[in-house]
Order: sequence, then C-alpha cells, then structure tokens
Amino acid sequence: MAISLSSSSQTVNSTVGSFDAPLNVRHRSPLHIVGIILGYAVMVVISVFVVLPFIWMVLASLKNNNEIYMVPVRWLPETWHFEHYLQIWQKADMLGWLGNTVFFAVVVTFLQVFTGSFAAYGFSKINFPGRNTLFLIYVATMAVPWQAYMIPQFKMLSIVGLNDTRWSIILLQAFGAFGVFMMKQFYDTIPDSLSEAARLDGLSEFGIYRRIILPLSGSSIAALAIITFTNTWNDYMGPLLYLRSPNLYTIQLGLKTFISQYDADYSMIMTGSVLSVLPILVVFLIGQKQFIEGIATSGMKN
Repeated sequence: MAISLSSSSQTVNSTVGSFDAPLNVRHRSPLHIVGIILGYAVMVVISVFVVLPFIWMVLASLKNNNEIYMVPVRWLPETWHFEHYLQIWQKADMLGWLGNTVFFAVVVTFLQVFTGSFAAYGFSKINFPGRNTLFLIYVATMAVPWQAYMIPQFKMLSIVGLNDTRWSIILLQAFGAFGVFMMKQFYDTIPDSLSEAARLDGLSEFGIYRRIILPLSGSSIAALAIITFTNTWNDYMGPLLYLRSPNLYTIQLGLKTFISQYDADYSMIMTGSVLSVLPILVVFLIGQKQFIEGIATSGMKN
C-alpha cells in the first residue's frame, strides 16, 4: 500500500512538473528578439568608436615616427619598440610629474569626499532654519562656470601667498557642490528613524555620521571618489594658472612642456599619453562596480 502511494505521489509530482514547466517559459516575439540584437549591435559599434582612439594611441606609442601617419594607415607596427616606455623616463621628468599628480589626486579626493559627505549629512539629516534655501544656493553655484570667478580666485590666493604652491591646487579643488549634491541625494534614501534612534541612544551628530551613515554609503562614496580622482588627475587649467616651478608640474602640465620640446617625436608623445591615461583606467576598472552602484542608487527613494 505504501509502495502504491509513493508511486502515485511521484506520478502526480511528475505530472504537475510537466504542467508547470511550459508556464515558466517566457515566449518572446521575433520583433522583440530583433530589437535586442539591434540594441547590442548599436552598443558594440559605439564601444568600438570609443575604444578605437585609445587602441591607436597604444599602438602608435610602439611605432617609429614614420609609421604613425602612413597612408594607408598601418595599425600594427612593423617593429615593436617597447623601449619607448624606458626612454621616456630619461627624456622627461615622468616620475616627478606622476608623483605630484598622485599627491594632488589623493589629497583632493580625500578632502572632497570628507567635506562633501559631511556637509550632505547636515543638509539631509539635521533640521535647521533655512536649510533648503541654503542648499539651493549652494547647489546653484554649479551653474556658475569657473571662468567667471577664475581671476578673483587667482588674486585671492596670490594675496595670501599661496600661488605656486601645492596648497593652491588643494584649496582650489578640495570643496565642491557636486559632491554635496550627490551625497545628499543618497542620504535622503536612508530612513531618518536610524538617526533619531541613535540620538536617543546618546550618539553625537559626528558619531551618527561616522558609525551609521558612512557604513551605509560605501557605493556612493566610491563613485564620488572615482569622479573626483579622475577630474583632479585630468585637470590642466588649475596647474597651468597656479604652478610655475617645474618641480610642481603635474602629468598634464608636464606633457604639455614635453610636447613643446619634442613636437616631432610623436611616438614619445603617444607614450607619455598612454602613461597618463593608464592610472585612471586602473582606478576605474577596480572601482567600476561601486561606481555604477553609487550612481544608480543616488536619488532613489525607498
């Protein structure tokens, strides 16, 4: 009797499973499939147009000067000159330029993340008179182009004696409205009940920010850090205006002087360009997951 019951139950289960299987299959129309294929094809074409100049730059850095602008274009070099990546360290102060750029990028990124996230916490989680008005005024500064206040800012830093120093670049970029806006959009998604419960437990505002808010905002902080690091690394106008001593040059300013000295040595110019882009590529590849999550979650409401 037990055997017959078990066999009948297996028959019922197999019958139910056979009926369930077709219901779980998602049928797609031929038009939908064609749309997906076209979408992927468009993305592939766009990706090729974006990546192709970088591929050409890397290959050009391994060619002779005569091969770079040959007609028709020859993509692969006849002889691979990997020694260019050793020679450029002898022809230019690449170590000093990269060291200064790394210093500025790391310090400015740390300060912008700290000041931006802390100010965003105040705008998002602390109620004080005129909070919304002050935030709108602060965010409205993003609409003012830097060229509009570039000269007054230069005069102010020159009066206090910070021109041609590292402090000029640090103070120039250590504070930004974009970071405050981005972090506030994320902090608004965190329930206020967490902050209120922490206040009842006796935590200070800085303790709430450090022990509750920051651990929950890792992806947004990573996204802001990558954006700030990239902007600081690629900045050219700031170092051009404030830095006069060659020992303070960044990679962008140093490459400009290198191009003026070796304006006909295109392979060396391409080699320096590859070295200037490589750190940014590495940083983005390491933090791309957190970057995408931070951008996607900012501004989302629970």
